[in-house]
Amino acid sequence: MNLDELAQTFRSIPNEKLLKDLAQYIEAWKADDRTASELETMVERFFGNSWLSSDENHSKAYGLWEAFRNEAIRGIGGMTMNERLYLFSLFERYDACSTEEERLVVYSKLHAKP
Repeated sequence: MNLDELAQTFRSIPNEKLLKDLAQYIEAWKADDRTASELETMVERFFGNSWLSSDENHSKAYGLWEAFRNEAIRGIGGMTMNERLYLFSLFERYDACSTEEERLVVYSKLHAKP
C-alpha cells in the first residue's frame, strides 16, 4: 500500500471526520519539505491524541498505518529511490522538479542521497 492508497482508505472509513482530516494532512505532507520521519511523528501523535468513534475503527485505521509505517518508513534505508517514490506517492512531484534544488528536497524528504 502506498501513501495515496492509505489516505484513500482512511477517507473510506465511515463516520470518521478525524480520519478524513488525517488524510488531508498526509496529502499536505507530500507537498511540503518535511521528512518521512516527521510524517511518522505527525501520524503517531494523531493516533495518540485523537479518539475515533469506535475501538474497531481505531484498530483498523491504526493497523493500516502501522503496516505502512513498518514497510515504508522503518524500511526506508534498504530501498531504491524508485521504491521510495512509489511508497510515498511522490513520483509526480519528483518528475515535476525543474531544478536540482527541488530534486534534492525530495531526496531529503525520503532520507536519500543523490
